[in-house]
Amino acid sequence: MSARSRSDHATAARGGRARWSGIAAAVALAAVAATAGWGWWTRDRAADGPIVLISIDTLRADHLPAYGYSNVPTPALDALARDGVLFERAYSHSPQTLPAHTSILSGRLPFEHGVRDNIGFAVKPGERLLPGMLRERGYATAGVVSAYVLRKDVGLDQGFDMYDSALAIQSPELSVGQVQRDGAESLAIAEQWIGRRQDPRWFLFLHLYEPHKPYAPPARFARYAPYDGEIAYADELVGRLVADLKARGLYDRATIVLLADHGEGLGDHGELEHGVFLYNETTHVPLIVKRPGQKAGGRRVAAAVQHIDVLPTILDGLGLPVPSDLQGRSLVPLMDGTGPVRDTGIYAEALYPRYHFGWSELTSITANDYRYIKAPREELYQLTADPGERTNLAAEQPQVASGFRAGLERLIAGRAIDMPSAVSDEDRRRLAALGYVSVTAAVPAGDGLQLADPKDKIGTLRLYRETVDLMGERRFGEAIAGFRTILADNPAMKDVWHQLANASIRAGDLAAAIDAYERLVALDATDARALSGLAAVYLRQRDLDKAQAHAELAAKFATEDRRLEGGAYELLAKVALARRAPADARRYAELAEKADPTLPMASYVQGLLDHAAGRYEAALARFQETLRRLDETSVTLTEVHYYTADTLARLGRNAEAEAQFREEVTLFPANLQAWAGLAMLYRSQGRDDGVERTIGSMVQNVPTAEGYGLGARLWTMFGEPARAAGLQREAATRETAGRPPR
Repeated sequence: MSARSRSDHATAARGGRARWSGIAAAVALAAVAATAGWGWWTRDRAADGPIVLISIDTLRADHLPAYGYSNVPTPALDALARDGVLFERAYSHSPQTLPAHTSILSGRLPFEHGVRDNIGFAVKPGERLLPGMLRERGYATAGVVSAYVLRKDVGLDQGFDMYDSALAIQSPELSVGQVQRDGAESLAIAEQWIGRRQDPRWFLFLHLYEPHKPYAPPARFARYAPYDGEIAYADELVGRLVADLKARGLYDRATIVLLADHGEGLGDHGELEHGVFLYNETTHVPLIVKRPGQKAGGRRVAAAVQHIDVLPTILDGLGLPVPSDLQGRSLVPLMDGTGPVRDTGIYAEALYPRYHFGWSELTSITANDYRYIKAPREELYQLTADPGERTNLAAEQPQVASGFRAGLERLIAGRAIDMPSAVSDEDRRRLAALGYVSVTAAVPAGDGLQLADPKDKIGTLRLYRETVDLMGERRFGEAIAGFRTILADNPAMKDVWHQLANASIRAGDLAAAIDAYERLVALDATDARALSGLAAVYLRQRDLDKAQAHAELAAKFATEDRRLEGGAYELLAKVALARRAPADARRYAELAEKADPTLPMASYVQGLLDHAAGRYEAALARFQETLRRLDETSVTLTEVHYYTADTLARLGRNAEAEAQFREEVTLFPANLQAWAGLAMLYRSQGRDDGVERTIGSMVQNVPTAEGYGLGARLWTMFGEPARAAGLQREAATRETAGRPPR
């Protein structure tokens, strides 16, 4: 560092130390004191117009022209910024979709509302959310979301008259982050709802999932980088909504708040996506507020603001009282230019590293042009001088860092990180009977500073993301090698053990899958996903006693996740069917539906019983009933399309059977019996091109010894020994070369 740089840092340090007493006091005050004296504000008198909250998922502020970016045009957002007030320094409290949106709609920090991760958490029943507050004041309320992580199950629908999260049925092989709906579909639903409103007093929450990964913008935006292309598409959708409001004569009267839940790493600091770090690229978000009559349009506000300020600002702008227990501030004075708002440190947290990988969590405070990040190696950045957060000043300015550390600790004092439940003695004995000796949690309770620093693990994170992509490309052998490399140095990474188990199943190595699941249970005896995975593998191996024992434990530990609990009872019903115990199968089906009312297990199980007894007309009616109910959800049941197809084929309804077979292999591409059924259906119709295409797709999707073996048997059965021999040679060549399948 040059002498001048050292002098500048020293000057900054003196200024930082002089100012810190006020910063720390503000941070501490934000932790313990309620906001007092919120009155009735009548500045905008917008109570007779609509309120629109638009959230564009994963949108970095610094990738918008309104914030100085030049690589993609966003005419709609630019126009909205001209008509509204743009906040130059708005921050998220979490780089994850569900926690961030819960803070936006509740006005509370993550450790207050308790939603700390996308998976395994839900908004508590009775949580006071913005739509409920507005509904109490006579507003119609609607939410339309585009991602699975915001589905009704997570409780974010509280207070909405209409909350549409019905996504098309997706393959269970997709991660929760990949299950989404095109923003145009969500916009159409929102516009239909608006069109039914007679009274303009309504609130709409519209969530667009573009530009979340996978970045796949429409072809008309192909000239931009993929992430930017999705931003251009999101901008187009916002433009359509604005045009619709103008056509209805509602735009001038409307309050429109546009923001993002968090940003995207894009390789900055080594993180490609989001969830791990708390730097600007994932916490600095756009925030634009267009007020009725375009009041103060074009104003730019430099003060630091936050997600929990949105709810008080909307209520205040409507002249409605703001709950006194919220830490957020109304930003109306900043928008009016009448004065500052109460100073406060802005809190953020990233618990994803701890929950999923066993690394330390990160927490941060942003205040007075500094960002402090609490980590095993703490970090301090001066944001104006170093917006890219490349120069860690923690060692050079220890007093500033110490003040922030103390303020942050006061803010979160007594706020524990939720950990897995303890294992009872009875459950410990049951686990021991199954061969599990260690039943400790994957991550120790308490402060995570003794754990690995995510900064030191970014190479591991990158390898993990790349290896997951290999899974998507069906390169299972390489994926297994990648997961094993990661686990060699990071044995507490639960997500990686899950991925290894899944890759092993897809590669046909059930013994390796069992080993991976058993490692998971040793790390965390309450991991219902691992226990269900073991039950499913044992069921596949026809080891019914072990399948039942593990499924029973899964049902016991999954009570906080109704889908997992319902899935565990689904497995128990299938075990009962395999045991030819119809009464038990029906009982477990009822328990599955009780746990997860969206799961039509009773009709499905009865259909399976009818099918096994040769009652095909009755079975078809049951399967069709099951499919009708599944159409209302975004998930499906394994093999329901297969059995529907098989039943239709037995009844001579071949065209319908073909459609159901194709649906099964689309949703469950590893289902060999469905591929075989489709190939045999084509053969029975003399459609040899369909047979060839189907067997080729089968070995491409299941490129294992089992998949190639079935393909060879089918060709032999169809009187094509040369084709059968060709598949056998291909399988042998790949095994000899040690290569993963195609």
